[in-house]
Amino acid sequence: MKPIKLKVNTKLESYPIIIGSNLIKNLNLYLKKNSINFNQCLLVIDEKIPNKMIFKIRKSLKKKKVSSFVFKANEKNKNMNFVNKILRILLNKNFSRQDCVISIGGGITGDVTGFAASLYKRGLNFINIPTTLLSQVDSSVGGKTGVNTKEGKNLIGSFYQPKIVISDIEFLKSLPKREIICGYGEIFKHSLILKTNLFKYLNNNSSNIFSLKSPFIEKAIFESCKIKKKVIQKDEKEKNMRKILNLGHTFAHAFEATLGYSKKLNHGEAVILGLKTALNFSLVNNLIKKNEYNSIINHIHNAKLPSNIKKFFKKKDLNKILSFMSKDKKNNSNKISLVLLKKIGHPLINREYSKKKLSLFLKSELSN
Repeated sequence: MKPIKLKVNTKLESYPIIIGSNLIKNLNLYLKKNSINFNQCLLVIDEKIPNKMIFKIRKSLKKKKVSSFVFKANEKNKNMNFVNKILRILLNKNFSRQDCVISIGGGITGDVTGFAASLYKRGLNFINIPTTLLSQVDSSVGGKTGVNTKEGKNLIGSFYQPKIVISDIEFLKSLPKREIICGYGEIFKHSLILKTNLFKYLNNNSSNIFSLKSPFIEKAIFESCKIKKKVIQKDEKEKNMRKILNLGHTFAHAFEATLGYSKKLNHGEAVILGLKTALNFSLVNNLIKKNEYNSIINHIHNAKLPSNIKKFFKKKDLNKILSFMSKDKKNNSNKISLVLLKKIGHPLINREYSKKKLSLFLKSELSN
């Protein structure tokens, strides 16, 4: 299958997303075609990336001066300490603003690398090579970068667009199924927020997507990116419409933080649990019709996605969850702002609720 190209156009930056197999062996060619020129680059690499894939990238960039920084990409290491380590390398090697930094990893690697690029000399060329399904369909698109703090997730960051995104399917073949499920969670979310045929496509082809069969996986990534592209082109800096991308995320981020960003619950799994919780809250508040709710819940069950928050939390965790929800960056008052769902393609933003109301709801969720 030929590579698929999607162009993202924002007010400040336009860049291509290229989706296909065995793309990285021709990385230098794709950079040239898109007029991305530099003398030296820094590869920021998740330690889990297979050596043979890094070798292909280095071979393609053999005419460039290439440095590398390998780190353990997890939520605990998504912090200013690692951003500073990247900045220190760039400073020591005297990178110019025309040089570049290349992220090779999942969403955490992209977030940390992109944030460092946005800070260095007020903007260094940033190239993103997402290696997980979750990062290929979500975090690599839209320019959100940042780090976690003890107060919560992604509270320090910037909007900084890459020069190009290369989504090579070959990286996905080395991932455990759990990681594919995590990425599927974001594809599933995208299928709910705009009126498209993606939800129907997922209903018919989820098993082929989980198996990474071509052309099903490429189409799922493409359609998911296309939805996110539409949203961010209308609202790059999350002033209004872009908030729909946070469907389920207020719950999800609080779930992750409550567990201390442990391996017990990955981000994509937290998103799926957050979506299910947001759907339940939409139902109990009579925002979504029962038949619409059932069709979505049936997909969660049929696709065998994680859906039981009681597997991860008990009633004693309630106050901690609410505390993190109250610190969410989307809040503008003492109330907690949620993105909920009226029907597929019709999300509801800026829905504010008191901690008391959410406490009663979550208590019920953890009891049923």
